[in-house]
Amino acid sequence: MKSLLIFITIIQSLSGFDYNLEPKKISATTHCFFGLSEVMDEHNNGNMSNSCFVDMGSSYLVIDSGPTYQYAQQAYKKMQTIKNLPISYVVNTHVHDDHWLGNSYYIETGATIVGSSGFSSETRVETTRMQKRISKEAFLKTTQVYPLVLVEDEKVLDFYTKQVHIKSVNKKAHTASDLFIYIPDEKIVFVGDLVFNDRIPSIRDGNLKGWIAALDAIREMDVEFIVGGHGKIIDTTAIDMTYNYLKTLREQVSFMLEEGEDIAYAVNTVQMKEFKEINFYDSMHRQNVEFAFRMLEWGE
Repeated sequence: MKSLLIFITIIQSLSGFDYNLEPKKISATTHCFFGLSEVMDEHNNGNMSNSCFVDMGSSYLVIDSGPTYQYAQQAYKKMQTIKNLPISYVVNTHVHDDHWLGNSYYIETGATIVGSSGFSSETRVETTRMQKRISKEAFLKTTQVYPLVLVEDEKVLDFYTKQVHIKSVNKKAHTASDLFIYIPDEKIVFVGDLVFNDRIPSIRDGNLKGWIAALDAIREMDVEFIVGGHGKIIDTTAIDMTYNYLKTLREQVSFMLEEGEDIAYAVNTVQMKEFKEINFYDSMHRQNVEFAFRMLEWGE
């Protein structure tokens, strides 16, 4: 009996983890898999960020490959039931691993992987955050595959009658190197973690001034759809929560500094209760105030 249980456990571990992914159609050409508003753990196995497929006519363009090999494999299998197209390009919007570890599957399909200049051999780690927090079953076959094509400023992809503009923010915003992907003919822009709309964003790797400036630029674009890295709102209001949160945080922490208050007082005082009902407020907001204080104290 004990041997049978061991055998079953081994078979289950080899069979992987079912993410139960369901693509949601957001425009005539685009489907997205929307992540859960949760922290990564062994229950969701990293299914916390958005991954999108754009039908470019003869191939798919993929925006962010997701947290694991298996996630990417299952997402593509679902998309093949909608339209069986090869994948030409995968674009990684930034270096946080819930958005690009699926590269390890897509490289096997022959796709060209494009990413921000933030990807380099110096940023490679022995064990990723994802690998530490999700199950071994879900992490099977996942490896660190970095983009082969890095975007310093802008890269244009030509798809017959359509163009895709991949642009670098060119300043520290959510991270030191963020991309957004704009398809003028579709009036859609994919902005990665520059936009959250179902949870409080983390500013620990970013810069408030640069992030707000990037959002200002996106707000001026001629688009109907703004697809962020977290959250299901995809119309032009998708940007509002992140924008208002960051602006308010910057204003209130700046006021604390002008008044000569110390960091402990600011952390306990800058509560921004209008955002209290948004996911992750309790776990994220106080540390955001602390990061903002240190950032603004040193002139960003």
